[in-house]
Amino acid sequence: MTKKEWWKESVVYQIYPRSFNDSNGDGIGDLKGIMEKLDYLKELGVDVIWLSPVYQSPNDDNGYDISDYQSIMDEFGTMQDFEELLQEIHKRDMKLMMDLVVNHTSDEHEWFRLAKQSKDSPYRDYYYWKPGKNGAEPNNWESVFSGSAWEYDEDSNEYYLHIFSKKQPDLNWENPKVRSEVFDTMKFWLEKGIDGFRMDVINFISKVPSLPDAPALEGKKYASGADFYMNGPKIHEYLQEMNQQVLSKYDLITVGEMPGITVEQAKLYTGEGRNELNMVFQFEHVDLDSGPTGKWDLKELQLSDLKASFTKWQKGLEQVGWNSLYLNNHDQPRMVSRFGNDDEYWLESAKMLATFLHFLQGTPYIYQGEELGMTNVRFPTIDDYKDIETLNMYNEKISEDKENLSQIMNSIYAKGRDNARTPMQWSSGPNAGFTSGTPWIKVNPNYQEINAEQQLVDDHSIFQYYKKLIQLRKQHEIVVYGTYDLILPEHSEIYAFTRTLGDEKLLIILNFSDGQPEFEWPQELEYEKKELLISNYSIDQEDEQEAFKLLPYEARVYKLT
Repeated sequence: MTKKEWWKESVVYQIYPRSFNDSNGDGIGDLKGIMEKLDYLKELGVDVIWLSPVYQSPNDDNGYDISDYQSIMDEFGTMQDFEELLQEIHKRDMKLMMDLVVNHTSDEHEWFRLAKQSKDSPYRDYYYWKPGKNGAEPNNWESVFSGSAWEYDEDSNEYYLHIFSKKQPDLNWENPKVRSEVFDTMKFWLEKGIDGFRMDVINFISKVPSLPDAPALEGKKYASGADFYMNGPKIHEYLQEMNQQVLSKYDLITVGEMPGITVEQAKLYTGEGRNELNMVFQFEHVDLDSGPTGKWDLKELQLSDLKASFTKWQKGLEQVGWNSLYLNNHDQPRMVSRFGNDDEYWLESAKMLATFLHFLQGTPYIYQGEELGMTNVRFPTIDDYKDIETLNMYNEKISEDKENLSQIMNSIYAKGRDNARTPMQWSSGPNAGFTSGTPWIKVNPNYQEINAEQQLVDDHSIFQYYKKLIQLRKQHEIVVYGTYDLILPEHSEIYAFTRTLGDEKLLIILNFSDGQPEFEWPQELEYEKKELLISNYSIDQEDEQEAFKLLPYEARVYKLT
């Protein structure tokens, strides 16, 4: 059995503070608002709260552009509010994980202001500055948010690198002073008593030093430079230094957000004894419904692809590293709309997907509102959207092809990040109980049917189902540490697998469709006693049939001894 750790046994709840709960009526969620809802999170049963960035920021990318790592964004409150929140979280035996965003800063950060003042500034080398090449940018890399990854600075006649927004210049980790500054920032928060870090695009911090051109794409000015900044030459060296200097001195939960990594790379990042990170967020399963040109290119998800992906990661990290488990977050659409059926089988499919996630091996991450079955939103016009990635894509596509407005909007309805950022639906009252003012982004109109107030008093609600899933994890060690094995790999509707620990087995049966496929009990599964641990339909436990029809989006978990 893999080594026991508290962070393997935990369930993490992600809060996107801007949209969680507003305590002062300015339309923006805040730290005091989070404090008001801690008992709700305790009731749910989660162990760790992951807070998306609350640092000082001009908010070009909703807080992921940080202008001061050691102060709190005015809209969210004060450092005193933060310290009180941390105290209240610990008082309830929960832990707090902070977001660490150190691939880039804001262009309003003091380091960048000083870097910009002069080529001779001691801060110049905190960032990547290059002269142009042949009257154009230093290389042909494309920003993740569209357009060039370089921004021209007239004063110095040089360009600076920004993999994301032009207001997010990339830090130069080759400079030991940058690493030292980052480690000092981490210690600042750890000394306040926080319990870990989720590290934003942390596998981007090591670039190939020559910053070469990427292979050109036909008809395109810019191309993805990802091969030269993802999982770069010194990434493991930097993370091991971070571990040695900072992480190893505390008992922490750490997870690195790492687009574009393979299982083999994840073994290096999370391997026990390698002294890097506890786990990573990988993106393979959330890219399965994207076509060849990226996330906005919609493609129907095949269950066989989902099984193959999850199985590869489950088996690949078994006994070596550790998986993080998620189906949505602040950057991804709502999981019930994406992987389930948010209309006719909304309740059943939300519960089925939760069952799937919580019975895999790894640490489950719940994104705010997921436990209520919150869904994607279809705002009537582009003017209702706030996300920089969405707006940049819209402006680029509409300038190329005005005729395709409906196709562009369909991509936004399916994949836009604002799907995850509509306010938390607390009640059926005005603005879903999120704010007494005007919310910074509109509330999903279905809040009168989907909200916490109703689900807390309904024994059959999605919230109550999540609560039971979390309790089962605490009661049965096999849910955390059991090994995973796929059965029925070729079935187009059923995803079934076992978990094994010693003499115990769990059988998890999931119908990922609105059909009614027949499930045949696997002959190789021998047992003396079977117990239904959880299901999303009421099942007659005396039903000992060897084959049965599954109802649409049905989930069952049996414990076999």
